[in-house]
Amino acid sequence: MKAVILVGGQATRLLPLTNTTPKALVPVVNLPFLEHTIRHLKGHRIKDIVLALGHLSRPITEYLGDGRRLGVRLSYVVEDTPLGTAGAIKNAERYLDETFLVLNGDCFTDLDITAMVTRHQERRARVTIALTPVADPTSYGLVESDAEGRVSRFLEKPEPSQITTNTINAGIYVLEPEVLAQVPPHTSVSIEREIFPRLLEQGQPVYAYLSPGYWIDIGTPEKYLQLHRDLLRGKSRQYAPPPGEVVIGKHSQVHPTARIKGPVAIGDGCTIGRETIIEEAVIWRNVRLGERVHLRRSIVADGCRLGDGSSIEDSVLGDNVTVASGLKLGPGSKIWPGTAVTSAGEKS
Repeated sequence: MKAVILVGGQATRLLPLTNTTPKALVPVVNLPFLEHTIRHLKGHRIKDIVLALGHLSRPITEYLGDGRRLGVRLSYVVEDTPLGTAGAIKNAERYLDETFLVLNGDCFTDLDITAMVTRHQERRARVTIALTPVADPTSYGLVESDAEGRVSRFLEKPEPSQITTNTINAGIYVLEPEVLAQVPPHTSVSIEREIFPRLLEQGQPVYAYLSPGYWIDIGTPEKYLQLHRDLLRGKSRQYAPPPGEVVIGKHSQVHPTARIKGPVAIGDGCTIGRETIIEEAVIWRNVRLGERVHLRRSIVADGCRLGDGSSIEDSVLGDNVTVASGLKLGPGSKIWPGTAVTSAGEKS
């Protein structure tokens, strides 16, 4: 069986982290997010994977290559202009001659893919959509289904008064290749808003598969931090957390007087200075924190430099940001890559 992973979006909600780094390569406990997804697929014996790329595609192909390092076979299709979810899948049609899996490239999940595919085949479905329960469905695509799991209605981003269920589209689908006949080539089409409702109108067998396992969309910095909290606290079967809720990468140096209160992920090649305090943070690679820095509930991307006595709270720093000594940032600061932040303000 083959899988298509949709990783062509611009990830604007994750800016400034994704200004220079594609969302697929954003580190999650020191592994690129997409690598976690590929390992999950491999665990369900899916080794033929097509990556549907667009924005910032070159870093992805350079990092993953043919997939041999991860024990899979990777193929790539690149869209010159955004084609939407259905258009991106259509772009990969030449690889899809049998039942296949589709995953949105921004969801981390424990979904039992094997069980979902088996259920799809048992029902002779044309489409099976993974559902997940959430506390607040108003930001997602709500899916209603009957007692047998057959989908009866779709409702995108419902108002609170419209909510009849808390099960939403989890962004993972099992599809039959005939579905792609519904999608015109080289055209921007949404599979969620256009193709699935059309199949429903035609009376096609569209089914839901409810997954009780862990699921999160990492589309925002807040959700990205939440994923790290969850993984380092053992809430997902996809990751075995270390004792103490702290991960420190290779060749990183942490001064013995520094205090780190997890969940915290520190990448490779970092330096953490004397009496620095880190609480609930994600630090990428080659970051230098000076002495007496206080970093709390923040994300610090590759190559940043935080001066002595600086304080960063509830903030997001892009690549190669420099923060002057003694400066306080946050809450809510978002600093773009390459910015030098001084006591007088910001300058590039």
